[in-house]
Amino acid sequence: MADPVFRIADLKKSFGPTQVLGGVSLELHAGEATVLMGANGAGKSTLVRIVSGVYDRDGGTITLDGKDFAPSSPADAIRAGVVTVHQNINDGVVVALDVATNLTLDRLNGKGAKLFFNPRAVHRQAREVAARMGLDVDLSAEISDLSLADRQMVAIARAMAHEPKVLILDEPTSSLSSAEANRLFEVVDRLRERGVAILYISHRMSDIRRLADRIVSLRDGRITGTFDTKPLDYEGAVNAMLGQTMHRAEISARDGAHTVFSAEGLRLAEHAKPFSLKLGDGEIVAITGLVGVGKTALAETLFGVRAPLAGTMSLNGKAYAPDSTADAIAAGVFLVAKDRAESGIVKDFNLYENLSMPFLDRLSTLGVARRGEERAVARNAISDLKIVCRSERDDMATLSGGNQQKVMVARWMSQPANLFILDEPFQGVDIAARRDIANKLRASAEGRATLVFVTELDEALETADRILVMSEHTIVGEHRNAEVDIDRLLAEIAGQPLKGAA
Repeated sequence: MADPVFRIADLKKSFGPTQVLGGVSLELHAGEATVLMGANGAGKSTLVRIVSGVYDRDGGTITLDGKDFAPSSPADAIRAGVVTVHQNINDGVVVALDVATNLTLDRLNGKGAKLFFNPRAVHRQAREVAARMGLDVDLSAEISDLSLADRQMVAIARAMAHEPKVLILDEPTSSLSSAEANRLFEVVDRLRERGVAILYISHRMSDIRRLADRIVSLRDGRITGTFDTKPLDYEGAVNAMLGQTMHRAEISARDGAHTVFSAEGLRLAEHAKPFSLKLGDGEIVAITGLVGVGKTALAETLFGVRAPLAGTMSLNGKAYAPDSTADAIAAGVFLVAKDRAESGIVKDFNLYENLSMPFLDRLSTLGVARRGEERAVARNAISDLKIVCRSERDDMATLSGGNQQKVMVARWMSQPANLFILDEPFQGVDIAARRDIANKLRASAEGRATLVFVTELDEALETADRILVMSEHTIVGEHRNAEVDIDRLLAEIAGQPLKGAA
């Protein structure tokens, strides 16, 4: 095998007394996709930030094409040929600018940039970048007006415009539909053919099976397994990542004791068919479907962000028509939002402050927060959901993405709810953390109805008592989670009639 393009040797990094990377060694070869798997808190984000010039390393060496690589900034890393697409979508785009400017921004600011801004030249260059990526987005559109999926595709296209030697993709398909993910995979294939070395960070087995030339497992800041013998040992890689054998969760489907929430004739979009929905006490219902089929629209309707075009809703037998999120929360309807960066956590606050934010009136006396009670709630959440941190006083910015997600879930579980809604709660979360969240949801389900929106079918099968399928902003299928007809379920998700069906 040829010498590696990129070599990391004995990389170390600590934050105060906490060692995050304890001597990581990793090699990336030209034309290969190396998948890095690691549980939340294993050190993946720290590794990426060192390589991309955000953090300095405490020890070890990194070489690119045999020469020392020590970027002082992300721009320095990019100029050297190491380009990263971060998990947080908005780290890769400038929300206040349009698509064309985002796609060409690095050229506009880079070495040899023109003194005067030429809009026609910018659009011409942006069209070239978009064409290479297969990006079908209005180049004049503002990034702020795009969906999360389209923002992700713009961020990836912008990164690929640099023609990198090493491309790092951190959970790139977490907000993409199947069609968009397939476009990304095709681009990755072309980059491999051109000799680009790729580090692909993902928990999605569908991604890993499609792309991986080899798999590297990371646990507690150390490499615990490298798998490059074909066929690749996926189960072995997961076990090395977790330090234990992971068995598939077995669900015993439960029926709701009585109806908590119901909707009749609900219509979410023009030309969409109206549908009805009933959710019972103690049951967990998952709604699955492709990106863009209306899952988030339904979540926002239930939480008072938007009003339905038609139909009625009731909660515990009484009419429910929230005019705002405050109305929804007052009625005991809580939502774990899909985008934790924009709609969830406040990174400038610590862990217990983030947990108590929506419920300060319940945790205050005469306007003064009861800090002892806030911290006690946070300590219980840390224990219940196995949040990896030093204490409830930790700043949110110091937690891994998966542990931030656990804090978001714990926030809304800290107070009793009538209807608990979670929109893509497992996005960017590893397998073990997903099980922690699902187990806590099931253990605490009595006394409320729980509705979970997921794109990945495995997440629905491991969490829910019933699975509903959405397509074109309406419910098109229902399955009790016991001996599910997977072929029929997949056909409904794809919006296609099952072969052989009448």
